[in-house]
Amino acid sequence: MSITTEELSEIKQKNIYLIGSGWKPVSMIDVYNSVTFTLWLCGCNLKCPFCHNWMLAINHPSTCHYLDINKLIEELESARILIDYLHVTGGEPLTQHRELEKMLTIAKNNIGVNISINTNFTLHKPLKHLINTGIVDHLATDLKIPYDLLYGHSKEVADALWKLFLKSLTLVSEYSVPLELRIPIMKNIDIKVFRKHLAEALDKLDKHSNYYVIVQPLLGPPITNPRNPEWCKKYCDPDKHTLYIVKNELENMGVQKVIVRETLSFG
Repeated sequence: MSITTEELSEIKQKNIYLIGSGWKPVSMIDVYNSVTFTLWLCGCNLKCPFCHNWMLAINHPSTCHYLDINKLIEELESARILIDYLHVTGGEPLTQHRELEKMLTIAKNNIGVNISINTNFTLHKPLKHLINTGIVDHLATDLKIPYDLLYGHSKEVADALWKLFLKSLTLVSEYSVPLELRIPIMKNIDIKVFRKHLAEALDKLDKHSNYYVIVQPLLGPPITNPRNPEWCKKYCDPDKHTLYIVKNELENMGVQKVIVRETLSFG
């Protein structure tokens, strides 16, 4: 599928307003075993202390600006034959879900690319709406546990967000949307607490046959520039042994496909 001159002219009149930091036409690290055109959007409803994209998350003016959607569409079409997905990440893309839907509809219907979204799964209603439109082909999310430590909010707020996360896992399972479930691992984890929350999450995916799990470390300086360096000194950079303990836990719980990434975090 190729976009016509008439279609491009119509797109230019749609006035889509998305705030982001930019895009990379060809990336091989943002979705496992796939080539993506990766777009970074700004804004987020979480305050994860380990976040290395926190400048995007807080809409910092040095990083975030209105994107040139016409240029984005032109470059996406040029990269179309090279990629498996247009992968939208952040930040949290669904904080801009209305404008994002407009752009994704063009990418899907006019250019013919598959759509992947990296979202934290706590914005359940926008996620459900996008899935219902049929434009979402793949999802990625972080299973952040213990959530009350990793979400960066008060216990009360974190509890509410966790319930929304689990609700979104159920939704994705019901629709059988292919899912990349990433588990960021901190050091000195309480394995009993970790196992409890892990079981809660995997229970929601019990009937989902098309998901895989990426186990990866929370990385600190100098590899990343986390939101809270002092927090990261305490919890980031677990040893490899911890990663494989988690891998064994997952396999013992029946997860069929577990990939360990020892050094590289995904966007």
